[in-house]
Amino acid sequence: METYEFEGKTTEEAIQNAARELNLPVEELSVDVIEPGSAGIFGLVGGRKAKIKVTLKTPSELEEEGEEEEQEPRERREEPQENDVSFAKRTLEEILALIPVEATVAASRGEGRITLKVQGDRSGLLIGRKGNTLDALQFLVNKIVSKALGKKIDVVIDSENYRRRREDSLTQLALKMGDKAKRIKKPVTTNPMNPHDRRLIHLALKDDEHLETRSRGEGLLKRVVIIPKGKGQPGNEES
Repeated sequence: METYEFEGKTTEEAIQNAARELNLPVEELSVDVIEPGSAGIFGLVGGRKAKIKVTLKTPSELEEEGEEEEQEPRERREEPQENDVSFAKRTLEEILALIPVEATVAASRGEGRITLKVQGDRSGLLIGRKGNTLDALQFLVNKIVSKALGKKIDVVIDSENYRRRREDSLTQLALKMGDKAKRIKKPVTTNPMNPHDRRLIHLALKDDEHLETRSRGEGLLKRVVIIPKGKGQPGNEES
């Protein structure tokens, strides 16, 4: 299996570099940390770059993950306790201190997950292109928290309400494409999407009795095909 090595000032920067260079979302990468990196003395001398080894998840691995995400909401992990929340919050704060970004972290728990919201004048910089930086931070914090606590806990990191805006955007896209499929009575197809985004498209249309959705394609990314059921189904009126 082909592997790649990437470096960065911090581990999350190295992961972001890998995602950018390979032009893939973080969730399609299998990451091993070779060297976590160090800021050195007062961040001035003696610093070491973080180094990671990356392999690409196989199509079968991604398909299994995608099927789980597209059929039902993700299986809940262990319910986080208050000390778990504190540890996750402290972990993210220590990572942000190394970037550095002047920001605060607000932590909460509920629905089987920990939510960490980054707030600050420049916190939007943490989102990155198509959320890549935010995804890299979330991936890293989940790895650290799960390993340190010895249990699987779902940690979601958000900044400037990006997660909700992204979900709303994909939901609106799904509804618009669904209306088009019913109107023209032909299947319509999305651009290639990662498993998480495909799942949102499937969930947005799962209760529409006039439509069905399927993932199709080869390789790491797949498209969602939105198919009208039968012929002569009434379409939604255009607004």
